[in-house]
Amino acid sequence: MKIIILGAGQVGGTLAETLSSEDKDITVVDLDAGRLKDLQAKLDISTTQGMGCHPNVLKQAGAEDADMLIAVTNSDEINMVACQVAHTLFRTPDKIARVRSSNYTNLKDSLFLREAFPVDHVISPEKAVTNHIKRLLQYPDALQVLDFADKKVQLVAVKAREGGPLVGHELKDIREHMPNIDTRVAAIFRKDSPIIPTGDTIVQADDEVFFIAARSNIREVMSELRELEGSYKRITIAGGGNIGERLAGDIEHLYRVRLIERNYDRCEYLSNTLHKTIVLHGDASNQELLLEENIEETDVFCALTNEDEANIMSCLLAKRLGARKVMALINNPAYVDLVQGGAIDIAISPQISTIGSLLSKIRRGDVVSAHSLRRGAAEAIEAIAHGDKRSSKVVGRAVEDIKLPEGTTIGAIVREEQVIIAHHDTVIEQNDHVIMFLVDKRRVTEVERLFQPSFMFF
Repeated sequence: MKIIILGAGQVGGTLAETLSSEDKDITVVDLDAGRLKDLQAKLDISTTQGMGCHPNVLKQAGAEDADMLIAVTNSDEINMVACQVAHTLFRTPDKIARVRSSNYTNLKDSLFLREAFPVDHVISPEKAVTNHIKRLLQYPDALQVLDFADKKVQLVAVKAREGGPLVGHELKDIREHMPNIDTRVAAIFRKDSPIIPTGDTIVQADDEVFFIAARSNIREVMSELRELEGSYKRITIAGGGNIGERLAGDIEHLYRVRLIERNYDRCEYLSNTLHKTIVLHGDASNQELLLEENIEETDVFCALTNEDEANIMSCLLAKRLGARKVMALINNPAYVDLVQGGAIDIAISPQISTIGSLLSKIRRGDVVSAHSLRRGAAEAIEAIAHGDKRSSKVVGRAVEDIKLPEGTTIGAIVREEQVIIAHHDTVIEQNDHVIMFLVDKRRVTEVERLFQPSFMFF
């Protein structure tokens, strides 16, 4: 599969790194020769320097026989025009564009058409990050929450704590604790090392546990791993940019929301746009302002400015002054592991959130959704099983008989409206939605092959 990526920034670079370890031919295009040189030094990819929307540059990058164009530069207009050029001149089959401005995305159904801007898939970093934060607010104890099968099933990551009924016990004991609820622990990360769990695996405090269950059962399963916090009521957002505005607008009818913004004109705009959110003019790292606004009563402080250092410092200050939980938007991947789990409860990577929305468009084998986990090291996939026992490697077979790649777990199956937690003797049927967890995303190509009937070819 030949893919051209336009933009060698954080998203483009991370995407190239994610895909370069798979069986794909990757070319990255950017104006910055330094960025391209750095990427080529560490990855097995090709690069082309130039303006990504120029026909001669696209031709040089191999657009004449490319299977997919992914335009993720910082310019909406360049991304959109590049897709138009790729469609008109090179008939590129699949075109994906990152579009940030709501002036475009609000007209998505009428603007992104073959007769207008022929973009097959539009991705919005702001929307991806906002949805990620909203799921974390819904489940106060979770590190990550992912939806599958139209939200019928969720995969949740949670840090096990002393006091959880299952901590210090074998996983199979969960059946005794919750006889009427079915769940599957897909993986455990202990001191950053993956463990493929069995019934005899003992859960330890500070384990990062990934489990899958029907959406209605998530809270009950979480309560086995730690004492649950109460639900959130008061949210403070630092930064009134695109993400801060979108988040406030989406949650202001569910929580008491305050938004702090440094730019006065932006404050006026936000106060006229948002309905219930209290908009404050000031600096979120100003101790006097936070104390005046009773930061100690805040359940969640979300720092969502464009500056990593400002987000980190304001979160550290808010936490010291009594905020119950703090989340920081971190663009630099090197910072994420440094800050999460200490004074900062959750570090949010917009690159990982955005790439999660891209992966399902790239995966083969009728993959409905795919999510990047643990800073890109692991992956969760929802794929549809097709064919019969003769043409498929999964249909008509029990889970224990499927030759899954090492480190891959089938967590659940959704059959029409029924959620089936996978066990060793669960048999997969045609059109089942199969949800899997891969502790090593480098094995994803092998999983893709499992879900391609034998009459299909790469």
